[in-house]
Order: sequence, then structure tokens, then C-alpha cells
Amino acid sequence: MSMPATNGPAWWTNAVVYQIYPRSFADSTSDGIGDLGGIIEHLDYLADLGIDVVWLSPIQQSPQFDNGYDISDYRRIDKMFGTEEQFDRLLAGLHERGIRLIMDLVVNHTSSEYPGFQSSRSSRMSPKRDRYWWRDARPGFEPGEPGAEPNNWRSFFGGSAWTFDPLTRQYYLHLFTPQQPDLNWESTRVRAKVYAMMNWWLDRGVDGFRMDVINFISKHPALPDGVVDPSGIWGDGSPYFISGPRIHEFMQEMHREVFDGRSGEYLTVGETPGVTVDEALLFTNPRRRELDMVFQFEHISLDQGKDKFDYRQLDLTDLKTSWNRWQRGLADTGWNSLYLNNHDQPRVVSRFGDDTRYRYESATLWATLLHLQRGTPYIYQGEEIGMTNAGFTSIDQYRDVESLNYYAEALERGEDRERVLEALRRMSRDNARTPMQWTAGEYAGFSDVPPWIEPAASYPEVNVEADRAAARSVFRYYQELIRLRHESDLVSLGDFQMLDPAHPTLFAFRRTRGDRALLVLGNVSGEELGVPSNLESGSLLLGNYADAGDRHLLRPWEARILDVSTYTGG
Repeated sequence: MSMPATNGPAWWTNAVVYQIYPRSFADSTSDGIGDLGGIIEHLDYLADLGIDVVWLSPIQQSPQFDNGYDISDYRRIDKMFGTEEQFDRLLAGLHERGIRLIMDLVVNHTSSEYPGFQSSRSSRMSPKRDRYWWRDARPGFEPGEPGAEPNNWRSFFGGSAWTFDPLTRQYYLHLFTPQQPDLNWESTRVRAKVYAMMNWWLDRGVDGFRMDVINFISKHPALPDGVVDPSGIWGDGSPYFISGPRIHEFMQEMHREVFDGRSGEYLTVGETPGVTVDEALLFTNPRRRELDMVFQFEHISLDQGKDKFDYRQLDLTDLKTSWNRWQRGLADTGWNSLYLNNHDQPRVVSRFGDDTRYRYESATLWATLLHLQRGTPYIYQGEEIGMTNAGFTSIDQYRDVESLNYYAEALERGEDRERVLEALRRMSRDNARTPMQWTAGEYAGFSDVPPWIEPAASYPEVNVEADRAAARSVFRYYQELIRLRHESDLVSLGDFQMLDPAHPTLFAFRRTRGDRALLVLGNVSGEELGVPSNLESGSLLLGNYADAGDRHLLRPWEARILDVSTYTGG
């Protein structure tokens, strides 16, 4: 963790992070799976984009039940992705280009093939038994029979969060798949082993960690039943594991055991589903020495009903309210991470934009609205060329365990197959996991053999080669946004003020620092939009149309960044 220096802000306040999902970035071995060699081949591409940090999704040894978020050996590179020597070359190549590398830290759970879990499940008397959550059947039930689970918690991937193990006739907890048993962080031996592993990676040269569902690691020891969900079967256990009773104690202990005493500059970002602004203040207050920033989920849940597949059209005023709350809430203490895309979210240009007629305009508009806020922006691979959702039409094209489980359960409930497929087309995690689109050639230039998952249908038109050669390039626009953040402390550190929060399609905010000010305007629609008279002034710094246009009018999906340092309007 890098604490702000006494004579200036932390280095990551003007940094931009780029997430790589290795299995989908570039295949250098002709097996259809992306790998470290493929990343190495594109290091100059990353440097040209201008990013400061690469976040690498898991590359450690894993049986891949959840695409690497089920780790069986935390210190070994999975042969699927390459060799130890290739990892060292990748790390050195990034550092030579002035780019830091942060690793995914997956320590809420392990793989069920992790040796510690295999030992834990071998006997109730195993010395490693307490490293996982083992419980007897519910009183009055026979172990293994329906309804005997220790509590009613639902797994995030469907069904019970408990699996019965016949060998010892107890159940183990897994908030995700049965192949991802949850670690018991109440065990001091668990925590000590995690910290030793983190120190090992830092000693190897990595620059920090993105911590997967890190606010789930502290559970309420009693593991009470949750309120029954709409299905009438399973309960919501989240009140008992989201930011649980010892979470801040654990995070502060982690800082002491891993980062205290280190002279380097590191980045720690915690994925924290369900976290509130007040909780984020606790996690990111530098004086508390926990995390540099968190990923919160409020803004990417606004178009969802009872679950993520229950799509509701985004109300822009809800998004403005949410972003404003987080900008104001962390304005004086703590720090925001800024994202709209990642490996778990559908492509923003398909989700909140227009991925056909106005793909360029809506991709760059959302980039503008995100990157001009106060916080550290995160770019997910392909976002910088405006990649779209997959466009899959058959369940056979999907690979994601969450999507496949949802499909099976929905059909079992009697839901219409086409409605279920439409929900997947809109919200499946596989929308983000299709291969990076490098060229219009076969398999999108990702590989010379059929890849592990089909490329998105848009790849012949939407690819790196075509975008960088185009008169209107999403990539070049991202370069300009990154340059602005690097060069302007007004962008990185300026105060944020939301304007016209109730307008249904205008997204406007002001950034100020001293006597300098920027005005950001966005038309979040496919129709022309009149600019309110008090927002018409200013000189254009950057826009996503080729010309400045009419200051009284915003064109469809138009974004403008205006210098209004002399602005005196209302």
C-alpha cells in the first residue's frame, strides 16, 4: 500500500489501470487460450495507450472451474498461461516501460483441489480442519438429506452455499461454486499463510494487489439464516459476510504484516460488493492503513431488478445520484476507483450506449464521463477500441459457470427459453470474456486456431487494426483522456460538482482546483440536446466529434470537455 507522501498526493491519483483477462487477451501457443507470451507480444501496445498499471486476472495454478478464480497453488504459474520465466519477462518488460503490475489476490476461497482443503476434508481431526467452514447438518435432519444444510444461504452461482462431504458427514461453505470452498479467516494460521504468500509475490517484484471479494472474508461466526429470497427456497446471507465483524481488523493486520516497512510504492484495491460510502471511507482512509481504494458495485446495479439478469432500463438520474454520492462522500478522505467495464460486467457500449449506429460516439462519451471524475480510472481490455457484447444466440456458445447455472435453473422454473437467452445476451459475464479483437482476420487475430470461446460477432468491424487506422479512433480518444489525467492535477485532484442532476439525458459536472475549472458535458441519448444557457461557455479541450459544433446544441452521444477557468455563469 502506498501512502500519500507528506509533500504531495499518492502516485496513483493520476494513474490509469488496464485490466488484462489473460485467457482472452492473446494466444501465442496456438491452443486457443490466451497466455503470458501473448501479453508480452503486446507490451508496446499497452505502452502506446499510455496506461500506468496492469492488473492481471489470475494466472496461478487452477483447475479453472471459475476461470482461475479457484486457485490450487498460489505460488505457481498455471502451465495453461506459460512458464515462470515468461512471468519474469512480462514483469521486467512492463517495468522497463514504466508500467506497474498488480496481481489478483483470491483469498476469500481456494480451489477444492488446494492441498490445504484436501487435508481439511480428510478427517474431522485434521489439523487443517479449522481453515475452512465445516458444520454439522441442521438439527432434526439427517446429514445429506434435502434441507439439512447448516443454514439457508444461497450461493452466488445458484443453489445452496453448502456442499455435503460424505467422508466426514459434514458440510463446507462456498459462497461461489462447490469447487471454491471459503477460507475461515478466524484461523490465525489462514491469515499467516495468506500474508506470507503476499510477501512472496511482492518480493518477486509485483507492485500490489487487486483483492477479490475481500470484504467477504469476515463471516459472522454463528452463520445465521438469511431472509428468504423471492424463490422461496434460499436465504440472503450477505448481512453476515459483507463487511463482517472483523473485516477492518483483518485489513489492518494485513497492512502491518505485508506492507509496513516496505520502501516501494504499491497499489491495493479491494473488490467490495455491497459496500456503502461510509464503509468505503473506513477502508480507504489513509490514516487507518487498510486499502488505497475499493471497487463498489452501486452504479453497475442500477439497471437490475431482483437479480442481475432481471434487466431494467437505466435511469440516468439514478446514475448521476449514485456517482455524485461517491464523489462527494470520498472528496476529503479516501479515494474512488472508476470503472464501467471489467471481466464480470457486460460491455458498456452495449449496456448503456448504442453499439450499432453510434458505437464510437457512445463509447467515447462514457469514457469521458468516467475518466473526468476524481479517482483512478480502470480500463478493461477492448474497452479502448469500443468492443461490444458477444451477440451469442445459443446456450452452447456460453462458457461462464454463472450463466450456465442461471440458464438451467431458469428453464427448470419454467421460464421462456428465448427470454432467458436475451437476459444472457445482455448481462452474461461472457460478454466481457470473448477474445480481444486485434484484426478482422480469422478468430479476430487472437489465435490461429478456434479459441476457447467464440469472438464477438462484431470483430470484423471492431478491432484494434481497424480502429487505429480509422479517422475516428476510440483508442486515440482514450490516449487523450489518459494524457489529460497525467498532465493536469485539475483532472486528477480537482473538486467535483454535479450539475443539473434531474435532467434525464444531460450529464454535466464541473471540476475545480484553485482558480481553474473544467466543465464536462455529455448527451446520453441518440437525439440532439439543447445546452442550458448557463453551460454554453468555455473553450473546447477535447470532444468526441471532429468539430466543435454549435455551443447551444449537443449532438447524439456527444461529449465535451471545456476549459471554463474564466466562467462566471450560474
